[in-house]
Amino acid sequence: MTTESDAPGSKIGIMGGTFDPIHYGHLFIAEAARRALSLDRLIFVPAGNPPHKHYETMTAAENRYAMTALAIKDNPRFEISRIETDKTGTSYTSETLETFAGIYAYARFFLIMGMDSALEITKWHDPFKILSLSAVVIVARPGYIRDKIEKIDETVRKSMIFLNVGMIDISSTEIRDNVREGKSVRYMTPEAVCDYIRDMKLYAGMEAL
Repeated sequence: MTTESDAPGSKIGIMGGTFDPIHYGHLFIAEAARRALSLDRLIFVPAGNPPHKHYETMTAAENRYAMTALAIKDNPRFEISRIETDKTGTSYTSETLETFAGIYAYARFFLIMGMDSALEITKWHDPFKILSLSAVVIVARPGYIRDKIEKIDETVRKSMIFLNVGMIDISSTEIRDNVREGKSVRYMTPEAVCDYIRDMKLYAGMEAL
């Protein structure tokens, strides 16, 4: 059965990332993009084995999936996919988008990313397939886009949508470091994620509250 958000012309946002852990910065960007683009739904895709992450202690995919699911559970427009969590081998964005195109044949896709990722997109696996399957939405602080936009290849830049939004200055690295050092991460990530980090003893298992 086709739902309203699967119908021809429906608009689906895709937001990938390691989400190790997901935090309020991710959620703020996702909601800002959803509102600005009038997206029918926004699907979070926790990375399975991403080619661009090299730190050795990346948390298991199931844990990152669980934290993301907890973080978005109260937003009816947010969903989560196991496409990359369940994938064996390296996860490539181009292949993920191809899978979504097969599932939601009539939808328009909007791949949401930050400016730092946009600057590297021509180095990604099959970047022009990405651009053919989805609009690429760049979310950044006001002023930051203006300073960086000229560094993006002109052909690629023409296929991008740029959104100037406020940002929440939080990083997953900062959260992991705080947990290891026994510092609070409350108000950096949803309380349910804090509880999960503590209960599962992630990031050295220190007190997360």
